[in-house]
Amino acid sequence: MADTETESVKTDSQTGEDLGGLVSELSIEHLRTLIEQTSNAIEVLKAEVDMLEKVVKRIEPKDLAPQPTTDLKMSSAESREQTRARRRSRSRSTTERLNNLTAEQKCTIAQQELEEMKQDIEKLHQNSERTLRHLKATMDEAEIRWAEIKKSSYEFERDIGKAMVQKKTPVTAEKLMRYLDEKTRSRDMLADKLRLKNTALKVQKKKLMLQMKQKEEMGEVLHEVDFQQLKIENTQFLDRIDERNQDLLQLKLTAGNTLQILCFYKEKLQNMTLGSNCLAKEISLRQEMLQKIEGETELVEEERAKAECLNKKLQKQLSDYRVPDVFEYVNKKIDHGDLEKSVKVWERKVEIAEMSIKTYRKAWEQMKTANTQLQPFVKFQVGQSNPEAK
Repeated sequence: MADTETESVKTDSQTGEDLGGLVSELSIEHLRTLIEQTSNAIEVLKAEVDMLEKVVKRIEPKDLAPQPTTDLKMSSAESREQTRARRRSRSRSTTERLNNLTAEQKCTIAQQELEEMKQDIEKLHQNSERTLRHLKATMDEAEIRWAEIKKSSYEFERDIGKAMVQKKTPVTAEKLMRYLDEKTRSRDMLADKLRLKNTALKVQKKKLMLQMKQKEEMGEVLHEVDFQQLKIENTQFLDRIDERNQDLLQLKLTAGNTLQILCFYKEKLQNMTLGSNCLAKEISLRQEMLQKIEGETELVEEERAKAECLNKKLQKQLSDYRVPDVFEYVNKKIDHGDLEKSVKVWERKVEIAEMSIKTYRKAWEQMKTANTQLQPFVKFQVGQSNPEAK
């Protein structure tokens, strides 16, 4: 073994000395050209090696799989044998020649790689077209959504934003909730329409797929004329779709106008209902006050009648009066004073009752006048609420 190692070292030293002599003999320009030639050859060989690796991986992928290493740490003896084997391979590389591929083999490999590259390019082209279609669809969707957002923001500013800024018509929570409910209802209706359209398109797609399968089974293949006819039909259908879209836009505009008119009449009706509720409350309050006044007047009249009866009795007693004894006189005088006091009290009560009756009568007359003044206003409001009846 030692002899072989010494021989390999000697051969390496000899080849190095020979190369050093040749390099020293050559000029710098010649060396530059040689370096460029060798670099070009190396690049060509690298390209060939990459191509061969691809072909080998495609043909035999299992053979090129990395085998699992069991021993992670190698012994010192094995490492020495490997170093010796490398030295032997270096010594043999100078003597042995590599087996090169023929021109026909290279041509076949190049054709295979060319076909693979064409297939990869076609796949990339298909993927790029798919991504372009997807991006175009997303852009269209974004434009549609942007238009919807603009429209909804314009409607919101028109219906609620201006009213909130001007503060002429106060925006209530009910109005805002009604506006939002209408918007959600319209969105739900649109979603239902699109869902129905999607189901119809799915059914149509299934029908077309079945027709395609039947045609493939029957052997009916489409030709260029059929494709041209389909293109013409597609353009016609696109024109019809544009017309329908224009009609739909016109209908949307009319629907928007009708919604505005409906909102105006709804606000008017709401104001009228509020006014009628207020008037009904006032009428009920005044009727209650009238009932109370009538009850109080009846009580006062009863008290007045009782007081008159007592007064008559007392007057009769005074007219039929006879002079009593001294003690009786004194007692009667005392009773008379008490009675006079009670009469004054009752007269005062009668005066108070008459004053209260006067105040109630004044209030009743004021209510009557207010009611007569409110009647033409109520008639005017009722006439405005139903102009068709007129």
